[in-house]
Amino acid sequence: MTGKSAAERRTGLLNGFAAYGMWGLVPLFWPLLKPAGAVEILAHRMVWSLFFVGAALLVIRRWAWLGELLRQPRRLALITVAAAVITVNWGVYIWSVNSGHVVEASLGYFINPLVTIAMGVLLLKERLRPVQWAAVGVGASAVLVLTIGYGRPPWISLCLAFSFATYGLVKKKVNLGGIESLAAETAIQFLPALGYLVWLGARGDATFTTEGAGHAALLAATGLVTAIPLVCFGAAAIRVPLSTLGLLQYLAPVFQFLLGILYFREAMPPERWAGFALVWLALSLLTWDALRTAHRGARTLAARTDRHRETMAAGPARDGGNVPAASASGTAGTARDAGSVPAASAATEADPLEARP
Repeated sequence: MTGKSAAERRTGLLNGFAAYGMWGLVPLFWPLLKPAGAVEILAHRMVWSLFFVGAALLVIRRWAWLGELLRQPRRLALITVAAAVITVNWGVYIWSVNSGHVVEASLGYFINPLVTIAMGVLLLKERLRPVQWAAVGVGASAVLVLTIGYGRPPWISLCLAFSFATYGLVKKKVNLGGIESLAAETAIQFLPALGYLVWLGARGDATFTTEGAGHAALLAATGLVTAIPLVCFGAAAIRVPLSTLGLLQYLAPVFQFLLGILYFREAMPPERWAGFALVWLALSLLTWDALRTAHRGARTLAARTDRHRETMAAGPARDGGNVPAASASGTAGTARDAGSVPAASAATEADPLEARP
């Protein structure tokens, strides 16, 4: 990132704001698709996303990954799991927005980083720093408070958070680019989704052809709503540091939360405010710890680099240009240490792409 020009970083930042801004404002879009139900909207999103993502791949001529993926059954199986999990996530999110639960949906994306950390501990046996443990504990307390406030567990939030955390875990195992991964996932979703739409039309319950051209265009636009933010995110990811993207990811649930209380006028009794306050406290602890760790790592790396430069400068003068073996091994150690990231630290940096509603 240090080699990026100021103009590139500014472009990346603008694209990051655009991506997370669109993801944050998407609750305004789903109600426009009524009277289509959540499952019909979901099926259209799957079908049209494949068309638009496929068109993007044609433009950038990026197809080499496809043959490699088809020759790897394990990765194909993981892509299938990812497609299934994101189907659940998309479906619950669309239903929650169109059923008047925007605030509860936003909570799911607020607690997603905490769930990601918890899954890292439970499934990957990662070790956490004390502040991270405190953040997870505060987050668990928030869920308890919200359960009391809602009179039930906040199942919409938990479903969104756990499905996204699982999706992120699977995608990290697959190790495929954002556009390529979405293309593979929607290719798996395509036939079941198209079959459902054909069946719905045969029953006379489809709204695609019965509610006018404008409604049909909006249903087709679900593919653009999926693809355009992803393209902006891709442009941001190669231009700005991951830590910056990690902070930007909170824009989406903040916008969703504000839309829920200011535009959709959803109720926020005191106990819900208390629960959200605990979640925000947990995220503040998590963010502070991540920034502190990143700053400390940067200072350590800079100090080692300075020491290495001093050693290299002093070596030729002392030894007639010969670099001592110890110095060379020290350089290798510096590079090795600087490139290693503790597992617990990696767990705190939730993949920003996993904040895609």
